[in-house]
Amino acid sequence: MADTLTLFTSIGLSEQKAKETLKNEALSSALKSAITQAQSIHGASGVDKAMGTLLYSMASRLKDTKRLTFLSESIALRKICTELQLAAALEFVKSHPHDPINQKEFDKTCGVGIVITPEQIEDAVESVIKKHKEQLLKERYRFNMGLLMGEARSALKWADGKVIKNEVDMQVLHLLGPKTEADLEKKPKPQKAKATENDMKVKEEVAVNGDVNSGEGRSLMEQLRGEALKFHKTGENYKTEGYVVTSNTMDLLKKHLELTGGQIRTRFPPEPNGILHIGHAKAINFNFGYAKANNGICFLRYDDTNPEKEEEKYFTAIKDMVEWLGYKPYAVTHASDNFQELYDLAVDLIRRGHAFVCHQKGEELKGHNVPPSPWRDRPIEESLVLFERMKRGLFSEGEATLRMKMVMEDGKMDPVAYRIKYTAHHRTGDEWCIYPTYDYTHCLCDSIENITHSLCTKEFQARRSSYYWLCNALDVYCPVQWEYGRLNLTYTVVSKRKIIKLVETGVVRDWDDPRLFTLTALRRRGFPPEAINNFCARVGVTVSQTTTEPHLLESCVRDVLNDTAPRAMAVLEPLKITITNLAANSKSDVRVPDFPANEAKGSHTVPFTRTIFIEQSDFREVMEKGYKRLTPEQPVGLRHAGYVISVQKVIKGKVVELEVTCCSSETAEKPKAFIHWVSQPLMCEVRLYERLFMHKHPEDPSEVPNGFLSDINPVSTPEGFDAGMLSYQYKSPLFTYL
Repeated sequence: MADTLTLFTSIGLSEQKAKETLKNEALSSALKSAITQAQSIHGASGVDKAMGTLLYSMASRLKDTKRLTFLSESIALRKICTELQLAAALEFVKSHPHDPINQKEFDKTCGVGIVITPEQIEDAVESVIKKHKEQLLKERYRFNMGLLMGEARSALKWADGKVIKNEVDMQVLHLLGPKTEADLEKKPKPQKAKATENDMKVKEEVAVNGDVNSGEGRSLMEQLRGEALKFHKTGENYKTEGYVVTSNTMDLLKKHLELTGGQIRTRFPPEPNGILHIGHAKAINFNFGYAKANNGICFLRYDDTNPEKEEEKYFTAIKDMVEWLGYKPYAVTHASDNFQELYDLAVDLIRRGHAFVCHQKGEELKGHNVPPSPWRDRPIEESLVLFERMKRGLFSEGEATLRMKMVMEDGKMDPVAYRIKYTAHHRTGDEWCIYPTYDYTHCLCDSIENITHSLCTKEFQARRSSYYWLCNALDVYCPVQWEYGRLNLTYTVVSKRKIIKLVETGVVRDWDDPRLFTLTALRRRGFPPEAINNFCARVGVTVSQTTTEPHLLESCVRDVLNDTAPRAMAVLEPLKITITNLAANSKSDVRVPDFPANEAKGSHTVPFTRTIFIEQSDFREVMEKGYKRLTPEQPVGLRHAGYVISVQKVIKGKVVELEVTCCSSETAEKPKAFIHWVSQPLMCEVRLYERLFMHKHPEDPSEVPNGFLSDINPVSTPEGFDAGMLSYQYKSPLFTYL
């Protein structure tokens, strides 16, 4: 065991990750075989961390172990060098389960031997921009830049998408220059021909409890305002499909309107047993946003009916995140505010013959084929006495529950309304030992607060009938429940239970670990709240469940930071440059725009001296075709400095320093590229993170048979942070991305 642990750590796994891997017998065996195969080619010390990461990823994802030796050898021989190639290789062997591997076909399918250089990316992007140049110059920054990205990626299948995006941004800026005021103006909406009534039915874009559209191009307020959603008007609950009308409905609605004045009322009702995540951001935007867009009010109501799992830190963090996203609750309420009223209503429910005390055990009530309760028809007076005894603490936990006499939409019969828990409540202390369930509490708290639109995620659709049934069974005002689709992201988990498991096992440090997609983690990473709200708007008010990729959220972050975060030049892997034709004490100030796309927003100065630093990747000792940056034969421009430098001498161990001369960019021939640099830099800590999980859907057993904990990316966090150099100091979230 100790030898295997040492073997696993030798390829770059942390000790903790290695120990976790050892617990998984199948993965441990496969990884051991893969490493042994690689070491037979390279020797014990020849498997570096990059190769080790690919071996681990392959071993954890490969379903057919007969192909293990072949793929291990392909990685060891550096035929498979990237995650893109590995994904293609795994797909290839999956689609050829019985065939002998055709090496030529495999190599072609997986891009073996293909190396995409920065110069190829530059050329591909240049070609695409040239193709669309006329339209780009006409539309400027309103042109669909995604088209450029797509065509460049099609031309270079194995290229890094982030590098392509950066190159597109740089070349577009070079072609169009900084954004002007006209570029920043909101694009006018095209005039549409008046549609016929039939056209309107066919082209209806937004529906709730039906088909939906994306919110692309429309602000959240535009999507939520007025009749954009086909919600009922206040007081017209009875017009909603599926709403149950009783003989008292109209009187109750009349009283409701008198109390609310016809104002829209929503609520955001989180359980205070964990930190909010990106999915909650959509719920916050939908509930608070719908109220705000229609001059209504929104309550922040804590569903604090499970004292075992609730902590004060969660109450504080939830309110903090709601306000961080820019919303102010009309009032902060708690389900526990209504414990006495909820209890009195439960007594009334029993008196009306709609609830009974049951003694079936918890295990018997699980699942959908629950046997009917033998106590369902017990006398009302008997249930009243037993419920009172439950309240007084005369039963042990699990010995009795109060159940409602109804069948839910999913077929579940007689859901529990109250259960016994001898746990002190954070607000009411030991006053209560019985606590109401979600199915009982939710609709009644909505009724008590006179909520007009009870907005919840799609999985609660199965509880809509019980929502209406309970309000009507008690003859209280009944709001309307509307459902919308959950928002999920790939390469992560958002379940509170699973995040707690990640924290408890030490995979992540806490709920705000930057690799998570909790709101506190996103804030710690420097994601602006406006970007998260824009992301929710871009996803749209959808009813179907939405699963999107993290890069769409990151795109919204870039859009906001481009407008709000001043830029600074930074070098992560410095190469020293000495400019020999400048005096030793030479120093000048270079003015650098804070926002390159809009220079009118201000600038700052950075020093320029005889010694500067550039990125190691911006110099090559041997000139290669298509390379546009610095070589002994090729000069390069220094961004913002007004100088072009040419190499005079290369000082080696490996290349450790360059001696160059400089001349004014006004007199020199225009260089093929301009690079960033720093002089008299400040040292800074740059934290570079990768995705926490290796698969898109770490909770999917078909992708990750051994569970999400077996899918942790061993290099998702650096063992030591890179020390970078800044040319200017800003207290800005931008540095999170350097």
